[in-house]
Amino acid sequence: MRYGRLGFWYRLVVVVCSPPMRLTTRRDWRGAERLPRTGGFILASNHVSYVDPLTLWLYVLNAGRVPTFLAKSSLFEKPLIKHVFIGAKQIPVHRGTTDAANALTEAVEAVKAGECVLIYPEGSATRDPDCWPMKARTGVARLALATGAPVIPVAQWGPQRLWRYKQKFPKPFPPKKVSILAGPPVDLSAYAGRPVNAEVLREVTDLVMARITELLVELRGGTPPAVAYDPRSGSGAAA
Repeated sequence: MRYGRLGFWYRLVVVVCSPPMRLTTRRDWRGAERLPRTGGFILASNHVSYVDPLTLWLYVLNAGRVPTFLAKSSLFEKPLIKHVFIGAKQIPVHRGTTDAANALTEAVEAVKAGECVLIYPEGSATRDPDCWPMKARTGVARLALATGAPVIPVAQWGPQRLWRYKQKFPKPFPPKKVSILAGPPVDLSAYAGRPVNAEVLREVTDLVMARITELLVELRGGTPPAVAYDPRSGSGAAA
């Protein structure tokens, strides 16, 4: 991708972050051809690490699209980071406030304007002890049903070895293998025209997370828990 299309803040992140990521990771990137080349779509991913927003961001850029992140509002308050996020026109999510709906409105507008909107349905890095996806929030379903745009599931595995959640410092060496796999669009045709209620939102969310988990199994092997870890109750991982 030519950096001239990205704007100053995006170019800055590419210039600053690409070299260290190339030094500390070995790429195993697959399925990028499934990302639409034009038009708005939603990219829904699992979240395993402090650094996987960077690895996924570079994956999407390498595929020729410029991602717009839905990111928790606290990141917009951190020195330096806030200037990058605001300058690159990322979308803040104010959880548990009356402003929370604004993020959905902005995300809907971005998708309808032809952008790639990237969302972590879990809301934050997984707390599951084995890094399987947690029970997700319903924002991805709300966005999908409000826009009718394709939802592309994507799984990441490996960034947690570089800098796992709650780990004080990254472990950059030796370089860590980072696998990313995008799948085909999630089939949501069964929900077309149905009233949007809590039941439908949960069904759609769980369907998207099931597709992400299937891709993650393909990357890492193993068997996911029968019941996803619920960060609100701290239960489910051992089920």
